[in-house]
Amino acid sequence: MAATMVVALGGCGGGAGIGPGGRDSAGDDRTVKASDINPQPRDKLKDGGTLRWGINEFPAQWNRNHVDGNLAVAASVSNALLPSPFLSDEKAEISVNRDYVLDAKVSDQRPKQVVTYTLNPKAHWSDGRPITWADYQAQWQALNGRDSDYRIVSPTGYQDIEKVARGKDDFEVIVTFVRPFADWKSLFGPLLPAATNRTPEAFNTSWLNKIPVTAGPFKFGGFDQTAKTITLVRDDAWWGERAKLDKIIFRASEQDSLIGAFSNGELDIIDVGPSAPDYARAKATAGAQVRQAAGPDFRHFTFNGSSELLRDRNVRQAIQLGINRQAIAQSDLQGLSWPIALLNNHFFMNTQEGYQDNAGALGVYNPQRARQLLDAAGWKLNGTVRQKNGKTLDLRFVVPSGVQLSKSEGELAQSMLAQIGVKLTIKAVPSDDFFTNYVIPGNFDITPFAYIGTPFPVSSSYGIYVNSADGKTWNANFGRTGSAAIDKAMSRAAQSLDPVQARAATNAADKLIWEEVNVLPLYQRPQMVATKATLANVGARGFYDLRYENIGFMR
Repeated sequence: MAATMVVALGGCGGGAGIGPGGRDSAGDDRTVKASDINPQPRDKLKDGGTLRWGINEFPAQWNRNHVDGNLAVAASVSNALLPSPFLSDEKAEISVNRDYVLDAKVSDQRPKQVVTYTLNPKAHWSDGRPITWADYQAQWQALNGRDSDYRIVSPTGYQDIEKVARGKDDFEVIVTFVRPFADWKSLFGPLLPAATNRTPEAFNTSWLNKIPVTAGPFKFGGFDQTAKTITLVRDDAWWGERAKLDKIIFRASEQDSLIGAFSNGELDIIDVGPSAPDYARAKATAGAQVRQAAGPDFRHFTFNGSSELLRDRNVRQAIQLGINRQAIAQSDLQGLSWPIALLNNHFFMNTQEGYQDNAGALGVYNPQRARQLLDAAGWKLNGTVRQKNGKTLDLRFVVPSGVQLSKSEGELAQSMLAQIGVKLTIKAVPSDDFFTNYVIPGNFDITPFAYIGTPFPVSSSYGIYVNSADGKTWNANFGRTGSAAIDKAMSRAAQSLDPVQARAATNAADKLIWEEVNVLPLYQRPQMVATKATLANVGARGFYDLRYENIGFMR
């Protein structure tokens, strides 16, 4: 599990966490599974074999705690390789991952919250070093946000820790918090070795185009930059249950090529994402099935509040009011056997406890009000497009090439915004560069992608909406807007050990985010994964954390 939501292109999934299925807010009775992975006992699986797994990006940064590495694709690969102290089941119930941690509990609450971890002494890194308290301490020091040279995703939770100390031996970790942190089980996963966390230089570069060390059922086999493959092989030094597969080969290709390769029998598993043509093609593939689950993954548009044209909040609100979300959701989801319901909350899915519609008037398609706001902001119509001080209101809508869904969304939004005098220019960029060179550095005005959630709705979203301390460092807040009031409400939610109070504070933050116009939620994103029918213990996993050693082909 990642402590922060990971990002995904249009059709890509694989980050942590999914919400329970059930009735949607529009009263749709279709049953959606919480998890759909073809669960099979290990003795029903063949020993050996190679799994060919299609992905739609080839990441350069493999440190998932680094802002450039916070990708769903990177999680799909490295979850087979790296330690995580906890695992989630399909109901989002969290338990210790006994391959790494034998026990973890709140050992004190007064005067301060203290968590004690008892580590599995058998656990070790692939270089032979044991996994000890020192790895936990170094991770806290790297991620607590005190040194801005560490290019972290988010300091959430780590900034609330006072110290990480050695207990009775190297395999006991004592974590003392400055202030209460309810989601403490979201921390330290994935855990990286102390050596790659010790300095900003090590943190930022040790995992760049390399995977230097592992500690899982698989180990790193190699990259092939030409074929765009990442090979993992079974690690015979693994102390847990032996991996069923000999090898996993991840093959990166643009989304529209993956479905062809799957249909031709060149791949065993791909994420279909919310694409009706790909869904239909995958379903029609002989010997295949599409596995489907619900969860806190959502499709959205991010608005760049630091871009010259969108700095004015009233302009952002006008653009939001000029976008017909219902029409976009209808277009994206038709033909997918998926409830079409708008998402009106940034933290909770329609089916989750705590969900309430906080969008109000700002969530309703209202082109007339949009025109009024733009007029009041000084953007006057000159022919068909608005201008102000000699500048044209021409927004860059940046999309990853090969993702038809994103292109279609851009075309719909282009037509809608033209009606309020706003020009939208669609700019397709290479998939591998989309996040690293465009979204993260803020080289866009509006951009569509998906957030892949975790079992921790507040702490996983904190980094997306938290304000910049210096006005320059935004980490995972790609919308580059925020406020002290939003931060205060999110902090109240994160610190509350009472779930009712936490949900109330979360919804207070949500109302403020709707006004700020940072992320415009569209809909809860279906997890749709096409697999060979004989493939077991993998697919649309919902909240369930995959146990990679149990993935295999049925006998």
